[in-house]
Amino acid sequence: MTGGAPARRGRRRAWSGAAAAAMLLPALVSPPGAWLPAVMAALALGVATAVWPVGRVSLARAASGLAVLSLAADTVSFGKAGPALLWLPFETVALLVLLERAVRHVPGPRAGLVGGLTGAAVVLLPLRFTLHAPQTGLKESVFLAALAFVPAAGATGVGLYLRSLDRRRADAVALARREQRLEVARDLHDFVAHEVTGIVLEAQAAQLGEDGGLPEHRALLHRIEQAGLRALDSMDRTVATLRAAEGRAEEPPPTRPHGLAELPELLDRFGAMAAAEVTLSLEDGVAGALSREAEDTAYRVVLEALTNVRRHAPRAGRVEVCAVRSADGAVEVSVTDGGPAGPLPRARREPGRRPGGGTGLAALAERAGAVGGALEAGPYGQGWRVSCRLPVSAVR
Repeated sequence: MTGGAPARRGRRRAWSGAAAAAMLLPALVSPPGAWLPAVMAALALGVATAVWPVGRVSLARAASGLAVLSLAADTVSFGKAGPALLWLPFETVALLVLLERAVRHVPGPRAGLVGGLTGAAVVLLPLRFTLHAPQTGLKESVFLAALAFVPAAGATGVGLYLRSLDRRRADAVALARREQRLEVARDLHDFVAHEVTGIVLEAQAAQLGEDGGLPEHRALLHRIEQAGLRALDSMDRTVATLRAAEGRAEEPPPTRPHGLAELPELLDRFGAMAAAEVTLSLEDGVAGALSREAEDTAYRVVLEALTNVRRHAPRAGRVEVCAVRSADGAVEVSVTDGGPAGPLPRARREPGRRPGGGTGLAALAERAGAVGGALEAGPYGQGWRVSCRLPVSAVR
């Protein structure tokens, strides 16, 4: 399904180019003066039917450029109008279609400017013939321009109506997403935060009194307390973001962005609560080399991988975290655990049947793809390996 849309766009652009080229064929057997209206009709047809944007050229730029060219062509004399009238209906219809698309799809105040230019090109198109024909004068020019104004107004009205429908649809989707955000915020506040608070209170209560247990037990309870407080802090920021996201042009990340420079602190916390030997290989110059979004994605990949190690491979003897630059300049982040000393659990041998996992890595794979990267996870030797590659396009 995801590969079908680019293929359809490619086919549509191919048909658009073929139709524009076909418009030029009659000019081969016409007088030399017919080339100007033939080229203008071909350009109008191509721009009106193409899929935009094409590279850095947007619909607004293409429509504005074509409208300016059409208005400039109205001032040029191309000889007898007889054969050239063949292309007038095609260019008129193409400009009307382009006018409707511009009014509907061009964002913001630019829609008025682009629509005005394209509408002027439609209304003044008959002047290309009446201004240079000896048998026509001012009255004929005004009459034909007024006549062309009617379909131009109709195309503008259709574009405005469809634009309003698109806006209503977008508002409905935004409202549904807002309700979903609020529902998630309520669940986080009412259920998850409540349970985490209970865990923190239990850990704090266990530390009270002089008979709180051995020093290592106290240290363990303190780490549980600190982890719970960090989780509550993150949930508070998430809930605040979910409730305040309405009306923002671009939603901020649910929590503050992290980076590769924070990996040593993350691994220290993990190593203090895990029996595995943890090593970090952080190449010089890697931390801070990526964009903010890519840095946060890399950090979250390591965090999710370490969480999975603690959840699915608690008997892992060694965990290696690497963040290096590849030969082509990409940043590669990987987390590898050596697996337990005994036979592998069934869930680790068969990743497709891993119980209760996989959703976090799936979400991170989407985040990595959004910044031009890729994420892979699977068996590696006797253990498991998660790797994320962020290419040059994601680098500042």
